[in-house]
Amino acid sequence: MLFDIDGTLVDSNYLHVVAWMHAFQTAGCQIEAWRIHEAIGMDSGKLLERLLGEQADALAERAKEEHSRRYAELGTLLQPFDGAQQLVRAVAESGVKVVLATSAPHDELKRLRELLDVDDAVDTVTNAEDVDTAKPAPDIVHVALERSGVSASQAVFIGDTVWDVRAANNAGVACIAVESGGVHEYALRQEGAAAVFSGARELLGQFQRDRLTGPTVGSETDD
Repeated sequence: MLFDIDGTLVDSNYLHVVAWMHAFQTAGCQIEAWRIHEAIGMDSGKLLERLLGEQADALAERAKEEHSRRYAELGTLLQPFDGAQQLVRAVAESGVKVVLATSAPHDELKRLRELLDVDDAVDTVTNAEDVDTAKPAPDIVHVALERSGVSASQAVFIGDTVWDVRAANNAGVACIAVESGGVHEYALRQEGAAAVFSGARELLGQFQRDRLTGPTVGSETDD
């Protein structure tokens, strides 16, 4: 089971929005919060291209640096979602490999892993240094599969954005989505999510009831 972290296991998406808002203001751009939120979960380079257009190349370095600085300042507000730690441990205890399949930079990932405190239940982890282009490209999913030693048909990806769903599907991996990142069920299903849960706690309850594993997880929750 491949887990995204931001917005899926840790409540961080809106902190990223605020950090990007500050970053864009510092760079002399006014980007509305809803547009930033819509792009959260994308590769940072793709996010900047989407939001800044022709200005992206000129402003990228400054914006990225300011985002990192502001996000670090907001770090005290980070917290795991209700049920996130229990979900990871329940999956691992059932005999299913757990992979933290994220493209977060090393410093951010270190903080996220400290908050989750589930490293003993995790088989392997990815990070930003593993790929040239992150989601919605499927590269990080391919790396996660290779490191865990399983095929796409043996895995399921748990994510919170349309970019997660697209990356997983492009890699041939079924994606189960959660709404905790702030994306509505309709958008996630339209992108191709196999099932949608409100968050980690609801997914944990389903997992505990049915011991669902692999790409059929959540297949009976469509009602």
